[in-house]
Amino acid sequence: STTATSSFSIIIPFRNEAGNLSELLQSLSNLHYPKHLFEILFVNDASEDNSVEIINAFFNEKPIDCALNNIRIINNIRNSNSPKKDAITTAINIAQYEWIITTDADCNVPIMWLKTLDAFIQTNNPKMIVAPVTYSNNKTFFQDFQLLDFLSLQSATIAGFGIKKPFLCNGANLAYKKGLFNIVNGFEGNTNIASGDDIFLMEKSLQKYPKKILYLKSKHALVITKPQPSVKDLIQQRLRWAAKTSAYNNVFGKFVGLTVLFMNALIIVLALLSIIGALRFELLVLFFALKFFLDVILINKSARFFNQPLNFISYVMSSLLYPFFSVFIAVYSVFFGFKWKDRGFKK
Repeated sequence: STTATSSFSIIIPFRNEAGNLSELLQSLSNLHYPKHLFEILFVNDASEDNSVEIINAFFNEKPIDCALNNIRIINNIRNSNSPKKDAITTAINIAQYEWIITTDADCNVPIMWLKTLDAFIQTNNPKMIVAPVTYSNNKTFFQDFQLLDFLSLQSATIAGFGIKKPFLCNGANLAYKKGLFNIVNGFEGNTNIASGDDIFLMEKSLQKYPKKILYLKSKHALVITKPQPSVKDLIQQRLRWAAKTSAYNNVFGKFVGLTVLFMNALIIVLALLSIIGALRFELLVLFFALKFFLDVILINKSARFFNQPLNFISYVMSSLLYPFFSVFIAVYSVFFGFKWKDRGFKK
């Protein structure tokens, strides 16, 4: 009901996203917000497909309710080992408006996205807003597995802000003042790391304005992204995420991550001890059941908020597989790099 006052520059880096852009473009065209208060900056990171043509064709056929010339496609200016950080920096350098919002080309944004952010800004006067993200899900087991993993991360994000120890965020739905980006010198200090355009910026912002980095828990601000299409893609994504953890400065975040890794590794060790007869099988079952129900309590609340009802069978199977998956990713990431958008990155 408030009159919109905040102005937004929406930044969307893309590389070879022809298969994903249609849903994003349609959702952007549906945005309910005064057209003179936002712009959309698509940053082309050396796409080799027809992504640019798809964007141009869409807006030629269906002009968005946005001010004239406020939709632009610009080329990424590479200056570092991180194409995405370079893309965001390139766009911020020409952004017209006070607030920067980042999202991804494989996302779908809600119709009241900007309106909800604006109301939150007017009420709370933040410097940075971390907002919710969830997966679309066609209910295959592979997608359920990814969804449960992602829900655990979103649960941890919300919990961290709830106890005033934030340590996670997601660049698919992140807003911050352009002035804040400049004050903390953008991504300076972590451009050698390919990913982390969200986490490292939040860490630097927390050091400067610990009480001005807030979480927006609203379904009207919920961005939907897509799970990985294959096991290979999922492994590469998780390796990319793991590659940045060694550079975290957030002590609490490191503690949580190491605790989760330890618990998953412990399950594997207990299973091996049970197999060789060094541990009673009942004790393994008891430990697994305890962890299982604690996870259910944590994730189920978030699942309701994200409107993602849990499939009990998928949850049990995922809980059995996840310890092996997470430990594999942790160990593999220590020694090897990863691929991202058809580019190889060293550890």
